[in-house]
Amino acid sequence: MRIGELAAQTGMTRDTIRFYEKVGLIEGRRLANGYRDFPPEAVAWLHYVRTAQTLGFSLAEIARTSEELRAAPDAAEALSALFEEKIEIVDARMAELATLRAELSARVGTGCPLRAAGHPGEGSPARGRMRPPRATTPPKGAMLNP
Repeated sequence: MRIGELAAQTGMTRDTIRFYEKVGLIEGRRLANGYRDFPPEAVAWLHYVRTAQTLGFSLAEIARTSEELRAAPDAAEALSALFEEKIEIVDARMAELATLRAELSARVGTGCPLRAAGHPGEGSPARGRMRPPRATTPPKGAMLNP
């Protein structure tokens, strides 16, 4: 199947398919006339790639696991294992984001966003005093007495 037909069947652009081919996610052979020719199973594979991206998998993760999935005796079981691993990563990221949110919330209304509430001077320069840096020489072209 030529790239135009593959693009139509998958809803992807030809450029996207070319990019996926360039990074090794899909492989097409070249015909004598130079056209790309893709096997019929490329449609299902590209649908999988798009779905995996929607589920938070990077193209690198998809590429890294593609051979494992193709070689697995039970693709459904292999996918479930990948999903469980991704859930663990998502849970860890959610915990990191919750910590970040709490840290940001502690700084709201402190008068200084670099200082957490109840911790004067911590995390801020000059024990809580914020001053802009001093310029030692005026910038070129600056008017000294406007």
